[in-house]
Amino acid sequence: MHVLVERLEKELGVKVEKHETWHNKENDALRAKHDGGFCGGVPFFINTESEQKICGAVPYETLKNWAEGTKME
Repeated sequence: MHVLVERLEKELGVKVEKHETWHNKENDALRAKHDGGFCGGVPFFINTESEQKICGAVPYETLKNWAEGTKME
């Protein structure tokens, strides 16, 4: 997903915050708070404006829709 996130940031001019959760308990607590039982792991993405979430690896178009706040199926 790293390559897709980089592409997304370049094409859309957005910044995706990345938080390491394996060795950082504060970041993992933040993930768990936003996750709310949706995913339980990584990669986990949340658009804090649209509240849309992604769990796991997805195609680029899905990631782009998530970033743009476009309704996802």
